[in-house]
Amino acid sequence: MNKHTPPKRLTAADFDQDLLDLYDYYAHGKITKREFLDRAGKWAVGGLTAAVILSTLSPNYALAQQVEEDDPDIIGEDITYQSPNGTGEMTAYLVRPFEIDPDNPPAAVLVVHENRGLNPYIRDVVRRLAKAGFIAMGPDGLSSLGGYPGTDDEGRDMQRTLDQGALLNDFFAGFDYLQALEGTNGKIGATGFCYGGGVVSRLAAAYPEMAAGVPFYGSFPDADQVSAIEAPLMIQLAALDQRINAMWPPFQKAMEANDKVYEAHIYPGVNHGFHNDTTPRYDEAAATLAEQRMVAWFRTYLAG
Repeated sequence: MNKHTPPKRLTAADFDQDLLDLYDYYAHGKITKREFLDRAGKWAVGGLTAAVILSTLSPNYALAQQVEEDDPDIIGEDITYQSPNGTGEMTAYLVRPFEIDPDNPPAAVLVVHENRGLNPYIRDVVRRLAKAGFIAMGPDGLSSLGGYPGTDDEGRDMQRTLDQGALLNDFFAGFDYLQALEGTNGKIGATGFCYGGGVVSRLAAAYPEMAAGVPFYGSFPDADQVSAIEAPLMIQLAALDQRINAMWPPFQKAMEANDKVYEAHIYPGVNHGFHNDTTPRYDEAAATLAEQRMVAWFRTYLAG
């Protein structure tokens, strides 16, 4: 097969919604792998096994790479920075536009991964933002454990073992790193997905100087932290994501009560993880629109 011809992609329409919800519980540690396999057995028909079902729902990184590592418009490197209040030395993927006007330097965007480390999908998102004209950086929250292990199942198990307060501080330290980085216009934004979406909202509460944030289907900080938020936030949610959506109304109420700038987009008919183009939950139309909105938001609020 030509490397530019992706294998056949399954979509959410190929699966029962109850099965997709069950996978969501597994992917977020609400049930064990054994519990998923046992409960998925009801869909195992015609020679299809529960293990195969799990495999088809899991990320397949052969399906998508929107920006190649050697794209001539960007320059990427793996760097390290210190996280003294977190887990120690961090590794991160830092990507810059190839051509930068010194009289009009770009803003920087922190990209926070899901609950499984800096996998190829998130590295690709970092490159996409660099292609859009930003300096982008994706830290690996699994740095203290040797980094992303190569599979999301292992990465999820590893991330679960970390002290969650220290892990959050690792991403705060990444924001500090970008603030001190030479060659930016001084404005820092953040985006994140799933676990990373929750980190973005907490970054906004911790750093009033954050210039903009775009969390995707992540949890929200307590309402009493909203008064500290100054960054305009674009909230991206999936209509079928009952688990995260239940957390949104109290946060929205607090944002409005404190006169904060925000937009919320709830994409109809899509599942948690709809932006991740390596799984069947990916929805191309919603993901494309959400990404266009994200880039436009950053271009509005991160301009020099």
